[in-house]
Amino acid sequence: MRAVGTVLLLVVLATAVATGAKRWRIPAPSLLVLVGLGIALIPGAPALHIAPETIGLVVLPPLLYASAEELSVRDLRTVWKPVIVLAFGLVLASAAVIGLLGAWLTPLSGAMAFVLGCVLASTDPVAVTALGRRLALPGRVQVLVQGESLFNDATSLVMFKVAVAVAVSSSAVSWSRAGGEFFLLAGGGSLVGAVVAGVVALIRRRTTDPVLETVIALVTPYAAYVLAEGLHTSGVTCVVVAGVLLGRSSHRLTDARIRLQLQAVYGVVVFLLESVVFAIVGLELPTLVRDLPAGTGAWPLQALAIAAALIVLRLLWMVPLSAALKPTTRRPSWRLAAVASWAGTRGVMPLAAALSIPLVADNGSPLPGRALVLTLTTAVVVFTLVVQGLSLAGVVNRSGLALEPEHTAREESRTRLALTRAGLVHLDEITELEAVPEVALDRVRRRLDAQLDHNADAEENGPADGQTTLDAYRDLRRDVIAIQSAELRRLYEDHRISDTTRRHLQHELDLEETALGR
Repeated sequence: MRAVGTVLLLVVLATAVATGAKRWRIPAPSLLVLVGLGIALIPGAPALHIAPETIGLVVLPPLLYASAEELSVRDLRTVWKPVIVLAFGLVLASAAVIGLLGAWLTPLSGAMAFVLGCVLASTDPVAVTALGRRLALPGRVQVLVQGESLFNDATSLVMFKVAVAVAVSSSAVSWSRAGGEFFLLAGGGSLVGAVVAGVVALIRRRTTDPVLETVIALVTPYAAYVLAEGLHTSGVTCVVVAGVLLGRSSHRLTDARIRLQLQAVYGVVVFLLESVVFAIVGLELPTLVRDLPAGTGAWPLQALAIAAALIVLRLLWMVPLSAALKPTTRRPSWRLAAVASWAGTRGVMPLAAALSIPLVADNGSPLPGRALVLTLTTAVVVFTLVVQGLSLAGVVNRSGLALEPEHTAREESRTRLALTRAGLVHLDEITELEAVPEVALDRVRRRLDAQLDHNADAEENGPADGQTTLDAYRDLRRDVIAIQSAELRRLYEDHRISDTTRRHLQHELDLEETALGR
């Protein structure tokens, strides 16, 4: 009952904090961490201990799945090379640099310092998506940092397992075995994710019940994660691959009514899980500090130095890679590099990895340095979520890279015009066939003409001439919406509109189609 009460309290707290964050226009994750930290510092506040299995199994799958579904596959194709470089090269470099820095700055042994480096080596998809959701970043930059955070799991997980094995047993590293485990985790997770996506797609194509569709969508990330972990592959990679594949084909698997319901349900689930998990990050730190052994009082300065080193190293890697984000000039850009570096935050996954470090070594003695690794990891996560999270919007705005609201409005206006014209062309083709009542044709044409004149909300005049005409009008309007949806996808695939515009206008078309009724 105490655990249930704690969760309910966190949900209520998160709702209030998110409301305030929206009103004050600051990122909710950053404010949630600060509030959790403040509550944990209140005298008499109960200590919070979270099992890593709880985060790994309950929280991560749906959040990773939602982030993967949001990823623009079209934009990912344009930046896949820098994503691979970051997901492999930067993760390895970060683990090495932080391991050396940790061994130099802290009382950690070399093995445990390398464990710390592996834990903090990769950016976190949950934090990156949550912080970047409200920012008007260019598509390539957003996809770069989001894609990197989604696909660097296998690299960091293999290194983490190797580092923990060395720290626990003090044995030599078998790099050939580590390489084989990497291919098992990455390749196996990708294969299982593709199979899960294929099976789920077959089921969803044959399902028309919104309730069943919602249940399937909620179960899919958990099923993918558990299946992959049971086969000793990467559950995170499996969920990401399944989410990317299913998100790419979502328009073919469901209709407008089901898509709207899924968006509403997943919006609630993501909000609750993100809110609870970011509050937990703040609540954990004071508890971990109390458990620190003597002689580790310099942890705040050590955590600050490690966070600064991660940012500087990331910036140095991003400068040459920024040329890939500027297809016109192909020159490195410090502005692009600064934004992409500042957007790469740590979050839930490093915390879950640190919590999973064994308590004892192979000889049965307590594992030295575990408490300090947990504290430093959580402190760096809090730093990135609070400092980088609160200042990210300012960095983006000062860089001049933020898309102005007028730019987005103009793009949406041009796209609406193209969709309306596509609908009118379809009506002209039907008129020549004379297969639809003239009254229905006239009503649909007048609606499209109103949209063409920027009066999309104008009310239509004249009642329907009987139920037959009304049904014909609805069928014809659905046909036009289908044509407009296809035109919207064509504009997106031809790189004429952004993914944000595509999602926004598809949502409007879904609302319009749902309003027609069955």
